[in-house]
Amino acid sequence: YPWGYDSDNGPDQWHKNYPFAKGRHQSPIEINNKDVHYDSSLLPWFASYDPGAAKTILNNGKTCRVVFDDSFDRSVLRGGPLPGVYRLRQLHFHWGSSDDHGSEHVVNGVRYAGELHLLHWNPKYSNYLDAKRRTDGIAVLAIFLQVGETPKPEMKRILEEINAIKTKGKNAPFPNFDPSILFPKSHDYWTYHGSVTTPPCEECVTWIILREPIIVSSDQMAKLRSLSKNAENEPDHPLVDNWRPTQPRYFRMVSASF
Repeated sequence: YPWGYDSDNGPDQWHKNYPFAKGRHQSPIEINNKDVHYDSSLLPWFASYDPGAAKTILNNGKTCRVVFDDSFDRSVLRGGPLPGVYRLRQLHFHWGSSDDHGSEHVVNGVRYAGELHLLHWNPKYSNYLDAKRRTDGIAVLAIFLQVGETPKPEMKRILEEINAIKTKGKNAPFPNFDPSILFPKSHDYWTYHGSVTTPPCEECVTWIILREPIIVSSDQMAKLRSLSKNAENEPDHPLVDNWRPTQPRYFRMVSASF
């Protein structure tokens, strides 16, 4: 079923074709200090990424995505709340139509300009699709994008390629990229169990959400908004507001490493 972020096919409608979207472990959520529990047993997390695993950058009409080779344990995330090693499969962004919104998770009422997701899967399962059917199948490392005066120079590499993938269906080679250059200084994080934030919204994700955002410029956010959600031969519609609103937390615990 086609889905998107417009009123006719957007998040309010997803549950009609994707019943998971009405589940009790959905993402994103609002993280509120009053509901967060400090867990002294949470370990630090570690990412070891091979820059040679980066393959392509693409516009799929929903986001800008960078795809990595995940055929073996080449670029992995481990530690933190994770039971083992998880393989990096792709990273992508969520952003708004202006700088004052765009992130999926909200922290103490604050919505950031954007959110970067690095998606990993648990290779104890036979493949990514199998992992998405398991509660411990996926780990997403989430980093907020905050507009400020001193943008992170490392974002440039991704944004330089935007012109090559202006319209839906376009992709370009994206070799030799280590996404850990995008990490903020602090590795403090919140973690909880939730879902993929796009249909079918499977409840298979261990979220690791970094407390410290990375700084981007207003121009860099505008560059993401210059993408089109339509193909080359279709009318140009800017790809903006590709975020899902927060979902009920129900009785889930949100733990903090700090």
